[in-house]
Amino acid sequence: MKYNPEKHHRRSIRLRGYDYLQSGTYFVTICTQNRVCMFGEIVDGKMRLNNAGRMVEKWYQELVNKFLDIRCDEYIVMPNHFHGVIVNVGADLRVCPGNKPGAHEPGAHIGAPLQVVVQWFKTMTTNEYIRGVKQHDWPRFDGKLWQRNYYEHIIRNENELNRIRQYIIDNPTKWDHDHENPTVGADSCACPDNNTVREPVSEYGREPWMI
Repeated sequence: MKYNPEKHHRRSIRLRGYDYLQSGTYFVTICTQNRVCMFGEIVDGKMRLNNAGRMVEKWYQELVNKFLDIRCDEYIVMPNHFHGVIVNVGADLRVCPGNKPGAHEPGAHIGAPLQVVVQWFKTMTTNEYIRGVKQHDWPRFDGKLWQRNYYEHIIRNENELNRIRQYIIDNPTKWDHDHENPTVGADSCACPDNNTVREPVSEYGREPWMI
Protein backbone atom coordinates (compact mmCIF):
# COMPACT_ATOMS: atom_id res chain seq x y z
CA MET A 1 0.00 0.00 0.00
CA LYS A 2 1.39 3.40 -1.00
CA TYR A 3 2.21 5.70 1.90
CA ASN A 4 -0.41 8.40 2.37
CA PRO A 5 0.82 11.17 4.75
CA GLU A 6 -2.75 12.23 5.52
CA LYS A 7 -3.82 8.69 6.37
CA HIS A 8 -0.70 7.13 7.85
CA HIS A 9 0.85 9.97 9.83
CA ARG A 10 0.63 9.24 13.56
CA ARG A 11 1.77 11.50 16.35
CA SER A 12 3.97 9.93 18.98
CA ILE A 13 2.04 8.72 22.02
CA ARG A 14 5.17 8.61 24.19
CA LEU A 15 5.64 11.23 26.89
CA ARG A 16 8.19 13.71 25.52
CA GLY A 17 11.51 13.72 27.36
CA TYR A 18 10.89 10.57 29.42
CA ASP A 19 13.30 7.63 29.16
CA TYR A 20 11.10 4.57 28.99
CA LEU A 21 14.04 2.24 29.64
CA GLN A 22 14.71 3.63 33.09
CA SER A 23 13.11 2.15 36.17
CA GLY A 24 9.59 3.35 36.84
CA THR A 25 6.06 2.60 37.96
CA TYR A 26 3.17 2.98 35.55
CA PHE A 27 -0.62 3.04 35.66
CA VAL A 28 -1.86 1.43 32.44
CA THR A 29 -5.35 1.29 30.95
CA ILE A 30 -6.16 -0.81 27.88
CA CYS A 31 -9.59 -0.70 26.22
CA THR A 32 -11.28 -3.20 23.94
CA GLN A 33 -11.85 -2.21 20.35
CA ASN A 34 -14.96 0.00 20.14
CA ARG A 35 -15.29 -0.40 23.93
CA VAL A 36 -17.32 -3.60 23.51
CA CYS A 37 -17.97 -5.34 26.84
CA MET A 38 -16.39 -8.79 26.49
CA PHE A 39 -14.96 -9.75 29.88
CA GLY A 40 -17.99 -9.96 32.16
CA GLU A 41 -20.41 -7.63 33.89
CA ILE A 42 -20.81 -5.45 36.95
CA VAL A 43 -23.28 -6.93 39.45
CA ASP A 44 -24.07 -5.10 42.69
CA GLY A 45 -20.93 -3.01 42.39
CA LYS A 46 -18.63 -6.00 41.85
CA MET A 47 -16.94 -7.25 38.71
CA ARG A 48 -18.18 -10.69 37.69
CA LEU A 49 -15.61 -12.10 35.25
CA ASN A 50 -16.58 -14.47 32.49
CA ASN A 51 -14.10 -16.98 31.03
CA ALA A 52 -12.59 -14.33 28.77
CA GLY A 53 -12.14 -12.00 31.74
CA ARG A 54 -10.41 -14.71 33.74
CA MET A 55 -8.16 -15.30 30.76
CA VAL A 56 -7.12 -11.62 30.71
CA GLU A 57 -6.44 -11.78 34.44
CA LYS A 58 -4.27 -14.87 33.95
CA TRP A 59 -2.05 -13.22 31.33
CA TYR A 60 -1.53 -10.13 33.47
CA GLN A 61 -0.28 -12.36 36.25
CA GLU A 62 1.99 -14.12 33.74
CA LEU A 63 3.91 -10.91 33.06
CA VAL A 64 6.24 -11.66 35.98
CA ASN A 65 7.22 -14.97 34.36
CA LYS A 66 7.83 -13.50 30.92
CA PHE A 67 9.62 -10.35 32.14
CA LEU A 68 11.76 -11.10 35.18
CA ASP A 69 12.27 -7.39 35.90
CA ILE A 70 8.53 -6.65 36.03
CA ARG A 71 6.19 -6.85 39.02
CA CYS A 72 2.41 -6.62 38.92
CA ASP A 73 0.69 -4.42 41.48
CA GLU A 74 -3.03 -3.63 41.88
CA TYR A 75 -5.23 -4.39 38.85
CA ILE A 76 -8.82 -4.90 37.73
CA VAL A 77 -10.37 -6.49 34.65
CA MET A 78 -13.51 -4.49 33.80
CA PRO A 79 -16.22 -5.34 31.22
CA ASN A 80 -14.41 -3.56 28.39
CA HIS A 81 -11.06 -2.42 29.74
CA PHE A 82 -8.19 -3.28 32.00
CA HIS A 83 -6.44 -1.20 34.67
CA GLY A 84 -3.11 -2.26 36.13
CA VAL A 85 -0.01 -0.96 37.88
CA ILE A 86 3.21 -2.25 36.34
CA VAL A 87 6.47 -1.84 38.24
CA ASN A 88 10.09 -2.31 37.22
CA VAL A 89 11.89 -4.20 39.97
CA GLY A 90 13.98 -1.88 42.13
CA ALA A 91 12.30 1.20 40.69
CA ASP A 92 12.56 4.43 42.64
CA LEU A 93 9.10 5.99 42.66
CA ARG A 94 10.71 9.42 42.45
CA VAL A 95 11.22 9.11 38.70
CA CYS A 96 12.62 12.03 36.76
CA PRO A 97 10.76 12.62 33.46
CA GLY A 98 13.26 15.34 32.52
CA ASN A 99 16.20 12.98 32.09
CA LYS A 100 17.77 13.03 28.66
CA PRO A 101 17.20 9.90 26.54
CA GLY A 102 19.91 7.35 27.30
CA ALA A 103 20.86 8.98 30.61
CA HIS A 104 20.21 6.86 33.70
CA GLU A 105 20.66 7.43 37.40
CA PRO A 106 23.69 5.54 38.83
CA GLY A 107 22.57 2.03 39.70
CA ALA A 108 19.12 2.47 38.15
CA HIS A 109 17.52 -0.71 36.88
CA ILE A 110 17.04 -0.84 33.11
CA GLY A 111 14.29 -3.28 32.27
CA ALA A 112 11.83 -4.20 29.55
CA PRO A 113 10.31 -1.10 27.90
CA LEU A 114 6.69 -0.64 28.88
CA GLN A 115 5.43 -0.77 25.29
CA VAL A 116 7.03 -4.22 24.88
CA VAL A 117 5.33 -5.47 28.03
CA VAL A 118 1.94 -4.14 26.96
CA GLN A 119 2.30 -5.49 23.43
CA TRP A 120 3.11 -8.98 24.74
CA PHE A 121 0.07 -8.82 27.02
CA LYS A 122 -2.15 -7.76 24.11
CA THR A 123 -0.76 -10.48 21.84
CA MET A 124 -1.17 -13.30 24.34
CA THR A 125 -4.70 -12.29 25.34
CA THR A 126 -5.74 -11.83 21.72
CA ASN A 127 -4.36 -15.23 20.68
CA GLU A 128 -6.11 -17.01 23.53
CA TYR A 129 -9.34 -15.12 22.89
CA ILE A 130 -9.25 -16.34 19.28
CA ARG A 131 -8.85 -19.90 20.56
CA GLY A 132 -11.84 -19.27 22.82
CA VAL A 133 -13.89 -18.18 19.82
CA LYS A 134 -12.97 -21.34 17.91
CA GLN A 135 -13.19 -23.84 20.76
CA HIS A 136 -15.77 -22.38 23.16
CA ASP A 137 -17.92 -20.08 21.01
CA TRP A 138 -16.81 -16.88 22.73
CA PRO A 139 -18.31 -13.79 21.03
CA ARG A 140 -16.26 -12.69 18.05
CA PHE A 141 -14.55 -9.31 18.06
CA ASP A 142 -14.51 -6.85 15.18
CA GLY A 143 -11.04 -6.75 13.63
CA LYS A 144 -8.99 -6.76 16.82
CA LEU A 145 -9.58 -7.38 20.50
CA TRP A 146 -7.82 -4.28 21.88
CA GLN A 147 -7.53 -0.71 20.73
CA ARG A 148 -4.25 0.03 18.97
CA ASN A 149 -2.93 2.28 21.71
CA TYR A 150 -3.26 2.41 25.47
CA TYR A 151 -3.36 5.03 28.21
CA GLU A 152 -0.33 5.30 30.44
CA HIS A 153 0.49 7.45 33.46
CA ILE A 154 3.91 7.63 35.10
CA ILE A 155 3.42 7.30 38.87
CA ARG A 156 5.66 9.91 40.44
CA ASN A 157 5.42 9.25 44.18
CA GLU A 158 4.01 6.87 46.75
CA ASN A 159 0.98 9.03 47.60
CA GLU A 160 -0.09 8.98 43.97
CA LEU A 161 0.50 5.23 43.83
CA ASN A 162 -1.81 4.70 46.79
CA ARG A 163 -4.53 6.88 45.24
CA ILE A 164 -4.31 4.91 42.02
CA ARG A 165 -4.51 1.61 43.88
CA GLN A 166 -7.70 2.81 45.56
CA TYR A 167 -9.08 4.06 42.25
CA ILE A 168 -8.57 0.58 40.77
CA ILE A 169 -10.20 -1.13 43.74
CA ASP A 170 -13.20 1.22 43.57
CA ASN A 171 -13.59 1.00 39.78
CA PRO A 172 -16.48 -1.52 39.73
CA THR A 173 -18.55 0.58 42.13
CA LYS A 174 -18.11 3.60 39.83
CA TRP A 175 -19.13 1.78 36.63
CA ASP A 176 -22.34 3.76 36.14
CA HIS A 177 -20.20 6.90 35.79
CA ASP A 178 -17.09 5.34 34.26
CA HIS A 179 -15.63 7.06 31.17
CA GLU A 180 -15.12 3.59 29.64
CA ASN A 181 -18.76 2.59 30.12
CA PRO A 182 -20.25 2.77 26.61
CA THR A 183 -23.57 3.96 28.03
CA VAL A 184 -21.95 7.02 29.62
CA GLY A 185 -20.64 8.77 26.50
CA ALA A 186 -19.36 7.69 23.12
CA ASP A 187 -16.41 10.10 23.11
CA SER A 188 -15.18 9.77 26.66
CA CYS A 189 -12.87 6.74 26.57
CA ALA A 190 -9.55 7.41 28.31
CA CYS A 191 -7.66 4.99 26.06
CA PRO A 192 -6.18 6.82 23.07
CA ASP A 193 -7.10 5.06 19.82
CA ASN A 194 -6.84 8.20 17.74
CA ASN A 195 -3.30 9.67 17.93
CA THR A 196 -3.88 11.14 21.40
CA VAL A 197 -0.66 12.07 23.20
CA ARG A 198 -0.33 10.29 26.52
CA GLU A 199 -0.99 12.47 29.56
CA PRO A 200 -2.28 15.53 27.66
CA VAL A 201 -2.74 18.58 29.85
CA SER A 202 -6.50 18.60 29.30
CA GLU A 203 -6.79 15.04 30.66
CA TYR A 204 -4.95 15.66 33.91
CA GLY A 205 -7.18 16.20 36.91
CA ARG A 206 -10.17 14.41 35.43
CA GLU A 207 -9.90 11.33 37.66
CA PRO A 208 -9.94 11.35 41.49
CA TRP A 209 -6.35 10.09 41.73
CA MET A 210 -5.03 12.89 39.49
CA ILE A 211 -4.40 15.43 42.25
